Amino acid sequence: MAMAAWVLLASLFLVTVSADSKNNTANELVSVLNSNRTAHKASLLADNQGLACIALQYIKAYQGKCEDVDNKKPLDSDIADTFAPSCGIQASTLTPITGRLIGCQSKYIRAPEAFSTLLVPSSKGLDILYNKNHTEVGAAVKGTDGGSPYFWCVLFSNGKSNSSFLVDGGQIKDQGPGCFSGTSDDCSNASGSYRVLWLHLIGSLAAAVYALGF
Repeated sequence: MAMAAWVLLASLFLVTVSADSKNNTANELVSVLNSNRTAHKASLLADNQGLACIALQYIKAYQGKCEDVDNKKPLDSDIADTFAPSCGIQASTLTPITGRLIGCQSKYIRAPEAFSTLLVPSSKGLDILYNKNHTEVGAAVKGTDGGSPYFWCVLFSNGKSNSSFLVDGGQIKDQGPGCFSGTSDDCSNASGSYRVLWLHLIGSLAAAVYALGF
């Protein structure tokens, strides 16, 4: 019975981790975006993790101020001077940004809804989405201080995936809370849920072992 308890709890943990391993809203956002583009006979865009990290830096630059999204944007010089170094991107591989979509609101919503209601609700947004100059895309999603408001940002570039926004050592520097596309990593907030899950599992396991007299 002790072995059965171990197997049950271990299985529960593995199933939960497996279910959460695809928990990256930014990847989902890129998938929705590319599906929409191809449905309108536009080309599929390469998902560039370096560009996506820049998108996360864009979000951080707003410092949680939703009201600034519509009328302010980071300076172009910020990309080379601040954003790229924060991500570990080689300055010589930076490529011009050919478009951006950014939205913010107090309520968290899934990628398909964010795409249709926040990022491309107007003809201007659609023009940016279907621009033929785009070859790459990077997306990021982040809350503010672990909660509301929530930001969604998509950046486009005309670079080549094997030569633009290249990261030193191929690994983006740790970015803290938030998600960015082009990686298999979960949203960083998920790590907190793993710790909570571990505590629950350890507690349950201890109770099971105690009840069985071990």
